Amino acid sequence: MSGGSLRHKAGPQLTRPGPGSFRQAPRPARPGIWLYHSDMAKKLVIKVTAGADAPERCSQAFTVAAVAVASGVDVSVWLTGESAWFALPGRAAEFELPHAAPLPDLIDSILAGGRLTLCTQCAARRDITEEDVLKGVRIAGAQVFVQESLADDTQALVY
Repeated sequence: MSGGSLRHKAGPQLTRPGPGSFRQAPRPARPGIWLYHSDMAKKLVIKVTAGADAPERCSQAFTVAAVAVASGVDVSVWLTGESAWFALPGRAAEFELPHAAPLPDLIDSILAGGRLTLCTQCAARRDITEEDVLKGVRIAGAQVFVQESLADDTQALVY
């Protein structure tokens, strides 16, 4: 963890030079919990390429996105490849992975506080139209993905 500072709730702030820092969070931490507050990425773009074909990778992507939304991060999730099917009503309910949060709940969280986008080409290859998708899902292409991914203060992840 280069460039940051460590702070424990019960102790003083220890500083290292750099753009990220460990410092007091807006709400108090539980004892024994270290908090990282970054001055870098304020937005998160997650491209999900996996669906039922790679359930663990798929679940990880949606879990990270939902946790980021719950943490107040500006999140944009892109459904590509086999994950494109999850833009359709009822499809997420068919997805099962032991010890993982239910996919419909994760998608609801993302839609409530972030953006969910279906890749234009992926939709076309599956004959999915704007009338078919869940309320709140948009269909957009590579130009929009690149624009979001390269914006200032943005971190992009691909699963």
